[in-house]
Amino acid sequence: MTQTTATAAASPAFGALLAEFKQECAATRRVLERVPGDKLFWQPHPKSLTLGQLALHVASLPGAFAQILPLDTFDIPADAFVFKSPATTAEILETLDAGVAAAAQYISTLTPEAAQGTWTAKSQGHVAMALPRAAALRGLLISHSIHHRGQLTVYLRELGVKVPSIYGPSADENPFA
Repeated sequence: MTQTTATAAASPAFGALLAEFKQECAATRRVLERVPGDKLFWQPHPKSLTLGQLALHVASLPGAFAQILPLDTFDIPADAFVFKSPATTAEILETLDAGVAAAAQYISTLTPEAAQGTWTAKSQGHVAMALPRAAALRGLLISHSIHHRGQLTVYLRELGVKVPSIYGPSADENPFA
């Protein structure tokens, strides 16, 4: 595996990406704060992750991508899709906070050259995906996180937990009222 080193300050375009990332992470934190610690092993279906596994996955994404996106090639480990169970909601929030700090640091030092470079993920020697690093940032770090955060809000709704406002009013909160 090779690593792309970023030494220059972020361009204005990456400043916008960083602002978007931080806004999404703030919304994600509001959702994760609602995860009830006594329901971490609840799951809506036997094929679904437990609430705790899904919440920890969501919380882990920024830190995981902060580690792998600087690499030119990432070999997906065999245990990549084994989801851990957290002991507490505090563990979930600590994981998110540490990962957000690491990802924000990475984005803030990303050079235009590195952003345009190809990032490749391989599985068992085969290319699973290869795309510009900037597209990987947007698709994996931001959109992938949003997708799983959406799943998490459904879990919360099923448990009768009030869902926070994300982009506007939820059925439980109206930031504009």
